[in-house]
This record gives sequence, C-alpha cells and structure tokens, in this order.
Amino acid sequence: MTDPAAPFDLTLVPEGLRALDLEALAAEYGTPLFVYDEDHLRARCCEYGRHFGSENVAYASKAFLCRAMARLVAEEGLGLDVATGGELHVALNAGFPAERLLFHGNNKSDAEIAAARDAGVAAVVGDSDDELERLERLGYRGRVLVRVTPGVEAHTHEYIETGTERSKFGFSFATGAALAAVERVVRSERLAFGGLHCHIGSQVYRLDSYGKAATVMGEVALECERATGVGVPVLDLGGGLGARYLAGDPAPSIAEYARVLHDALPDQRIAVEPGRSIAAAAAITVYRVGTVKAVPGVTTYVAVDGGMSDNPRPVLYGAGYEAYLPDRVDAPRPLTASVAGKHCEQGDVVVPDAHLPVDVAPGDLLVTPVTGAYGYSMASNYNKVPRPAVLFVRGGEARVVIRRETADDLTRLDLD
Repeated sequence: MTDPAAPFDLTLVPEGLRALDLEALAAEYGTPLFVYDEDHLRARCCEYGRHFGSENVAYASKAFLCRAMARLVAEEGLGLDVATGGELHVALNAGFPAERLLFHGNNKSDAEIAAARDAGVAAVVGDSDDELERLERLGYRGRVLVRVTPGVEAHTHEYIETGTERSKFGFSFATGAALAAVERVVRSERLAFGGLHCHIGSQVYRLDSYGKAATVMGEVALECERATGVGVPVLDLGGGLGARYLAGDPAPSIAEYARVLHDALPDQRIAVEPGRSIAAAAAITVYRVGTVKAVPGVTTYVAVDGGMSDNPRPVLYGAGYEAYLPDRVDAPRPLTASVAGKHCEQGDVVVPDAHLPVDVAPGDLLVTPVTGAYGYSMASNYNKVPRPAVLFVRGGEARVVIRRETADDLTRLDLD
C-alpha cells in the first residue's frame, strides 16, 4: 500500500530527466510529449555489451524505433532486430549497417524477404516451413537461425507469452518440427545454418524461466548436432527481460539475467535481443490535465490530453504505471485517482489508481514514467489524434527526433 505522505519515487525517472524544466518543454513542443534520456539508452546498450559482447546483442527495434534510435544503437556497437519490411526500411534509411541486422517475423512476405536479401542482412530467423521455401525460392543465400518453440512458460500476460506450445511463432521442439527444420536448412544448397533461436515472452521477471529455456535450447542444440553432424554456431535466446514500471516491481538486473544464461550454457555462444529493458525506463510521457471530475462512490477522474493513442498497453494488457505532478513531486499524495485518456472508450485509462496531490487541477502537467518501450511504437491516430513529438535529451539539452503530427498529417494519405 502506498503511503499517502510519501513523495513520488523518483528512481522510476531516469537521472538525466529529473531536473528538466518540463513546463518549458511542454510550452515549446506541446503535450503529450515523449522525452528520452539519451545517456540512459546508451548506458543500457553498453551494459548489455559488457555482459554478452556487443556482437551478440541485437536491440529489438519493435520496442521503439526511429532513425535517431537506430543510429544510437549503431554507435553503441549493437546489432538491430527488425521484424517487418517497415522496420528494415527505417534501419537502412538511418544508415544502420545491414551486416548487423537480424530479420525476424512469423509471416515474411516475398517482398520483405527480397528486401532483406538485397540489403545483405546478417541473418534471417526462420519461422515456418512456408518461409524456408520462400527463402530458397527467392534466392536468399545468407544465414538462417531456426526459431524453436521450447515449451517454457514465461509467467507473463498471455498476449506476450511466445515460448509455449500454443505459440504462433517458431517450430515445436516437442513434435520434432524444430529438428526437421534444422535438417532442411543444413541440407539446403542455398541456405546457411546460422544457429537456433527462441523467445519465451515479454515483460518477464522470472529468471528461472530463462534458465529453463536456456537448458532446453542446449538440449535442442545437442540433438541437432547428433542428427546433422553440424555444430550450432549460436543460441539466440531472444529478449523480454522485464522492466520496473511500478516502485515495487521485481525487475531483474542485466547482470543477474546474464549470469543465469551463462550458467546454463557455459560452453555455448549466446546471443540476446533486448528491447524493453533498454528503452522502457529511459523515457517519460508528459501530459496536460484537462479536467478533474469527482464521481462520488466511484473515483476521481483526472483526464489528460492523451491516452490509448500514445500508450495502449494498459488497455491491451492491463499494464500498470505510476503518475506524478512534476511541479509538486515532494507533495503528499493522498488522492487516489483514475488518470483517464481523452478517447471514446471507457477503458481508456492510463493509470487506474494513481496517487496524486489533492489539489491536482486543470492545467497541471502530469507525467507517467517508464514509457520508452511499446508506447510510441504502438501509438495510433484513434479519434484522429495526432501522434506526439519525441525528444532525446543529453546533458540537459533537448532535440526533436520525431516531430509532432499535425492536423494536416491526418489527411495526407487521403485521395478523395
């Protein structure tokens, strides 16, 4: 239970953003507004590189991608995991080295495979027999990692749990499909076997699930070697390490995560694909309060100028966030309120049980921290709301990396 006399826990906010004049930024760039601490992003990339080797780390671009983010990842020496032709295009447009791109996706089209082939990506993660046929037919001659479904529970939301037998991703180890796929790639005259891949889910706190997945993948590798006579160059164990969204969340450290994987596979080259654990805690979203409405016996609704169009995670997954008023961060917070969005859905609630000062009022800025992953990347124009601007801040200086959409952008694609 949150102590109403306690101030907001600023450890949820990256250090480089704590002293910013958010009112000045909001006045210049508008709200809602995503603000990233660039040094935090770089430090997380660097920490992953220290524990796994930068050549074995591919940032999962689905968490947050723009040209500036792709360039930052490139500068930090990591690879980049892309899952669609659009993500591939953004990465290449940013000048990201194609030889450090890993191409994912459970339903890659002919056009996407051709684009990856022509770009010269480092590897493709093979997800189905249909896809392996497409890769051969389209003349892809690079490395293929076979995605394995290890049958491991990640203990996360069912929509983002991807390593069980009911998953739409990968080849089942239990049924023998994974081994058959490896044998097919090894026998292929066009494809080069690059290793095995798995991903058990996203927003995972249970390190024992990662340890179990690593152990299973080690067994898969041994079986593949026995069956084909070919060694497994790398075991890519995906990503999904959980972030600390709420003050009490038990998010493991990168060091703890790395230790579990290396202990399970001490003699194997390991690769990982972190996304959320790099980007989530690097950013805050700044809103402007529009109305405060007390509904007796129900709650007090504090409505902000964004919502599910810039952060759909609470609606999709019931994801939890905290909120604070940046100009009264040390004030007592006895009011339990529902921070609601402006969209035409009763479920458009950003924080259902936010602890706020009792004098919260229209015009106040309200901030939700830990919004750097799956916020802007899942944003929409629902209700024809323009998407927010995105800022990177370094050394107290802000720069726009994605401009705010305008009303004109909402009709830019219309032909009639």
